[in-house]
Amino acid sequence: MNPTARRARLAVNALRFVAFAGALLLAGCAAGPGTVNAPSPRPLPPAETGNYQTEPGRDAAIVADLRAAPPPTQPESGEGRSLAADEKRLRAQSYMHIGTSHFPASDTEARAKAARQGRSVGADRVIFYPAPAGDLVVAYYVRFKLPFGATFRDLRPAEMSELGTGGGVAIGSVVDDSPASRANLLTGDIVLKCDGKAIIDRADFQSKLRAKAGHPVTLTIVRNGETIQRVVRLGAMTNAG
Repeated sequence: MNPTARRARLAVNALRFVAFAGALLLAGCAAGPGTVNAPSPRPLPPAETGNYQTEPGRDAAIVADLRAAPPPTQPESGEGRSLAADEKRLRAQSYMHIGTSHFPASDTEARAKAARQGRSVGADRVIFYPAPAGDLVVAYYVRFKLPFGATFRDLRPAEMSELGTGGGVAIGSVVDDSPASRANLLTGDIVLKCDGKAIIDRADFQSKLRAKAGHPVTLTIVRNGETIQRVVRLGAMTNAG
């Protein structure tokens, strides 16, 4: 084959290859039997939470540890007037504000969604606050055990070794405006004694607090290497607590 004919043959083959590659590319873009395409994004689920915002220091683990009773099957719901005033009133009954939702006026299922969100977060009460523009603000409350108002855990072996003690507890989260908060207890405080009696572990401290509910107790604590005392005026135990 002369050079001119060879060049012509190569050009024809190149055009056929380009056409074949283009056909494959188009086939890959079209959905058909046996075609593997990149997965399309899943549609987002409908908004249920109303942009739910957890109150600081009220995450699920803390709520579970401090709640006075197991979550109800269906939270109690009602209309509110003033979120600030209602929060103050409910706090006096040991109900703590754990989170808030905001639903736009265009959401016709806002109340049903808020009720589902209340069950999701284990709320005891769900309070609705219609806004002037038609939006809906929803506050969620859980009844806490607040004779003390703080979480606490057993000391780790390394902590007991460092302190030279055989027992005690470490303070975790402190609920604002609770007996522990008003006594200026802080996260990380190590409680060694209650009214002069050594604390063995978490269960022992819990038992001592229960026995003294409604009365002041003096706690001996270690904070940043310094031993100090704090008087905590314990609240009364609730029937559920």
